[in-house]
Amino acid sequence: MQLSVEISKYPLANDYKGPIQAFIEQLAQQPGLHIITNTMSTQIFGDYDEVMQALQHCMRWSMQTYGKLVFVCKFIPGDLRP
Repeated sequence: MQLSVEISKYPLANDYKGPIQAFIEQLAQQPGLHIITNTMSTQIFGDYDEVMQALQHCMRWSMQTYGKLVFVCKFIPGDLRP
């Protein structure tokens, strides 16, 4: 099954750009994903299991590296790439 995810990250720190960019870079290293970024969010498309494993890995890494932050996600079945 294919999955589309829209995710926004909000670091609870004054320096927020670095942690956001690092999260996107971590996602880009994960195999099997198609990623689109814009100023409001990151969109991730791919196989359900691959997307979820990548998110689990990258979110954990981000929390361990940067501490307190908020992720807001939308999960939509199917490949909704523009």
